[in-house]
Amino acid sequence: MSRDFYIFSNGRLKRKDNTIYFIDCLENKRTLPVEQINCIHLFGEIDLNSKLINYLSQYGIMLSFYNYYGYYSGTYYPRKKNVSGFTVVNQANHYNDYEKRLYIAKSFVDSAVHHILKNMRRHKEGIEDLIERIQAERKNIEKVQRIDELMGIEGRIRKSYYKSFNKILKSDFGIEKRKKRPPTDPVNAMISFGNSLMYTTVLSEIYKTQLDPTISFLHEPSVKRFSLGLDISEIFKPLVVDTIIFSLVNNRVITFDDFDIDEGICYLNEKGRKKFISEYERKLGTTIKHRKLKRKVSYRMFIRLECYKLIKHFIGDEEYKPLKAWW
Repeated sequence: MSRDFYIFSNGRLKRKDNTIYFIDCLENKRTLPVEQINCIHLFGEIDLNSKLINYLSQYGIMLSFYNYYGYYSGTYYPRKKNVSGFTVVNQANHYNDYEKRLYIAKSFVDSAVHHILKNMRRHKEGIEDLIERIQAERKNIEKVQRIDELMGIEGRIRKSYYKSFNKILKSDFGIEKRKKRPPTDPVNAMISFGNSLMYTTVLSEIYKTQLDPTISFLHEPSVKRFSLGLDISEIFKPLVVDTIIFSLVNNRVITFDDFDIDEGICYLNEKGRKKFISEYERKLGTTIKHRKLKRKVSYRMFIRLECYKLIKHFIGDEEYKPLKAWW
């Protein structure tokens, strides 16, 4: 079974014969088993060449790059092998038909809100008023006629949700408001870092299907990003990323020593990233008994299944119903 590899040190990635090596700046050599790699995440300063890229492409391995602060910079996305013109044409048709696009966009937001409320109800003491506010906003999702109205509702819901973090999180961790560019406190730093990981995970699962990652429904398609990854991430961010933050903080696994602040930018240092990624990988590998498939399915596979459901919807096999965790 393939898995993600994370490289924090500086060094170089190289191919020699049919083997991939990572050689750090002290000339320590580590072998990476190419047939077991799903995606390589590069946090250090890494040298690589086209010979390596060509080899990774044969196996459909993506490379995700992160900047000095650990924030996502971009992904090398190999040429897709799973292609279907029929699926892509129908995916585009669902974007061009505004009613169809709106249906899918609403589905993404409603699923995200379902998971947001699920998180809040587990820690409902002192945040009952915020839960009620989000429930009231949720009723408006079905009524909206435009994507920008939907985004407005989603923004107000997240504003209330992030306020609840100050009650959910124990110790001195807290958040005044969501700040992405750049994060200025530890909670915002964890949200940004976790959301970046989720985006790359969703992208790697999209890659294994016939979906076109540039045709999205909630976020506007752009020439500079794979916006379908942003869409599907909305479903899983509260389900995976936020629960990890609650667990790391409330179980005192992560502390203020796991963060650095540089020129007003707060970020997880290497020790903190390793703690977060360890919990993230554990969460993605956790399995749940699927009610329809009658077998255990990992969180990572739930992401892939969401892609398959979208394909069925696009080609007219089955109406898309987004994941709403029942566990």
